[in-house]
Amino acid sequence: MSIEVRPVTASEFPDWLRAVNTGFLRPPTVTEGEVTSRLPHIDLARTQGVFDAGRCVATFRSFAQELTVVGGATVPSDAVTNVTVSPTHRRRGLLSRMMATDLAAAKDRGDVVATLIAAEYPIYGRYGFGPAAWTTEWEIDVPRAGLDPRWSGPSAADGGGRIDLVDGAEVRKLGPALHDRLRARQHGVVSRGDRWWQLNTGEDVPVPGSWTEPFHAVYRNADGAVDGLLVYRADDKWGDAKQPLNRASVLGLIAETPAAERALWHFVCSIDWITTVRSGHRAPDDLLPLLLPDPRAARVVTQADWMWVRVLDVVRALEARTYAAPASLTLEIHDPEGLAGGRFRLDASPDGASCAPTTRSADLALDVRELGTLYLGDESALRLAALGRVEQLTPGAAAVADRVFRAGRRAWCPDVF
Repeated sequence: MSIEVRPVTASEFPDWLRAVNTGFLRPPTVTEGEVTSRLPHIDLARTQGVFDAGRCVATFRSFAQELTVVGGATVPSDAVTNVTVSPTHRRRGLLSRMMATDLAAAKDRGDVVATLIAAEYPIYGRYGFGPAAWTTEWEIDVPRAGLDPRWSGPSAADGGGRIDLVDGAEVRKLGPALHDRLRARQHGVVSRGDRWWQLNTGEDVPVPGSWTEPFHAVYRNADGAVDGLLVYRADDKWGDAKQPLNRASVLGLIAETPAAERALWHFVCSIDWITTVRSGHRAPDDLLPLLLPDPRAARVVTQADWMWVRVLDVVRALEARTYAAPASLTLEIHDPEGLAGGRFRLDASPDGASCAPTTRSADLALDVRELGTLYLGDESALRLAALGRVEQLTPGAAAVADRVFRAGRRAWCPDVF
């Protein structure tokens, strides 16, 4: 029988989940409860499978998402996830076929970009994705950090407020509004639907026994409004001399204000018996190390690419964001897939931009994947030019692009999807 690439039906969904587990090296078993929990939340029209003799051997899924860009506006995004090819069917072009189908559909829907979290670096550049937001994780040596061991909560000097432990039900009430306020100002943050909050607070556990309840802490400012949320777990490890060696692992920390951010980091570092803190995924320029009296107490344990962006509509993408300085640039965008290529005139300013196709001579030539890398202001056009990934056709154009596209803070995506 020939290999089929097509949308998955409801009856095939258990086999599709088995293939997902196989691709991610998880046990290739699927329970009825897992199917019952997940199927109602899956758009089967956007869920592809590759079938060989009736067995699913590759998987691909996308869903609707909003991405915050520089300046605080959001653009509709095609979020790609659950991408696998079984080890028996590698190197046959199956991912390329699924990706082409999905990106074409996203373009037709009017999505401005596509996004994904890449498990491996070399895969997605050939489909026009570029790494647009990076991640850093720190481990804090708490005794060395120099924090006041007598600290018991935010003081008036810190802006007042208080920290309270809450449960998952309370997080589902308070968290969405806080997250929406964060994504209104932080580029790189993506939208979270109700399903995200259900899965990440234990209200819905697709795989029985897979959920371990974490600790949830909220920071309330002096007026009682919630400005920050911390989620963490802790282990139970003691040394031979009955000395605590426990680690707190932060699963998420979002804060609307620097006061909330400072208070929540101080809180998790002040918990009795905690001697190390893992920060979880943060922006590379996160405030965390400099919040400590001794920043060297925070050592980097992970520094890697995180969210990748693929531009589908150059005009709408470039007009959605703001720019660090006023300038005009003509960009020649190469797109082998034919989705977003062409020559475009960008007139940028800190208040916004206009962009349109043009026949004027180009100042810069670049692949659509490099446009994705530049899009959230996290990369330097000068660096890309030095690497030969941006071609400067007008002298000084790369320096102009560097001033225009770069943002004051680095992009950050706190989510895995």
